Amino acid sequence: MKSLFNDIRIIRTRAVARKEFIHVVRDPFSLGMAIGMPIMMLVLFGYALTLDVDNVPLAVWDQSNTVHSRDFIAQFSGSRYFSLRKRAGSYAELVRAIDTREALVAVVVARDFGELIAARRPAPVQVIVDGSDANTATIAIGYAQAVSRGWSERVRLHDSRRIGAAEVNQPLDLRPRVWFNEELESKNFIIPGLISVIMMVIAGLLTSLTIAGEWERGTMEQLVSTPVKGTELIVGKLVPYFAVGMLDVLLTVLMSEFIFHVPLRGSVVLLFVSAAIFMIGMLGIGILISTQYHSQLLASQLAILVTFLPAFLLSGFMFSVVNMPAVVQWVSYLVPARYFVTVIRGIYLKGVGLEVLWLDVALLTAFSALVMALAIVKFKKKLA
Repeated sequence: MKSLFNDIRIIRTRAVARKEFIHVVRDPFSLGMAIGMPIMMLVLFGYALTLDVDNVPLAVWDQSNTVHSRDFIAQFSGSRYFSLRKRAGSYAELVRAIDTREALVAVVVARDFGELIAARRPAPVQVIVDGSDANTATIAIGYAQAVSRGWSERVRLHDSRRIGAAEVNQPLDLRPRVWFNEELESKNFIIPGLISVIMMVIAGLLTSLTIAGEWERGTMEQLVSTPVKGTELIVGKLVPYFAVGMLDVLLTVLMSEFIFHVPLRGSVVLLFVSAAIFMIGMLGIGILISTQYHSQLLASQLAILVTFLPAFLLSGFMFSVVNMPAVVQWVSYLVPARYFVTVIRGIYLKGVGLEVLWLDVALLTAFSALVMALAIVKFKKKLA
């Protein structure tokens, strides 16, 4: 008897899932949003969103115009970090270049620069930086300091050899070694986190419209009058969107591998299992929103507010959580994308497994179970 009852529940759930599959396939808007939007977001964010600071526009006013000053300027223009855009003849030209964003950094070489260097005396150089973008300005200042130190060291060693002085060993031999993202390319950091943001937005947005759409079309009363239980209805409606969501995960993983060439060092199985757990939780959020609001417009707006903004700002996708105020850090623990970003970056860049990521996976699992249970309870109240 129990087996027969379970078979009936499976049949009813399968019928709801089949009906929802047909609706998704026949609705070009939903299908296009489900498949096209993740691809579009990954392409746009993958190419447009970068933290790399290369080819900083540079303006130069070389008042000395000597061999030493030209060699010094060549260290900037020959670096991958700077791109010489203007040779100015006055401060007014430098100011205009920075005002018009023709240059972000300006270097002013004093008139007596060559004489001071020839006399082995310190020669001041002025560097003017556009600080309207604080992050870029800070990085550009670091680049300028590194170029200046390198050139100064080269001149000092050359002078020491020229006068026959004994070569002085450096007291510190710094040999930096970068792990996990050896090329220091921001796309290797951004793309894995972007996958989690895309999943959260798509899953929450699509499922937030499903039950709200039933209310707007007037078909919810027909579903309520059928023998289908609330749990069967929710599971049946989630199955198609879960399949579409996992297809999106596959597409984004393939694009990150073959288009953006992001290294995938960890377990592919763990990646898809953790993505499936995260997807269930996000679908549950969408269903929970959809059961509370009968308007598709209101449900979609709330879904974007609940999914995209927290995932983008509080998950560690773009901004390090440890640099946030303490109160905001505590709030970020309520954002499931924070745990999935940690998991997916650990798999992609570090190649670690459950021995390191077990806590984040466990928290994701608990979150998904809690949200699905809450969605089922709230929907039963609607049926009542």
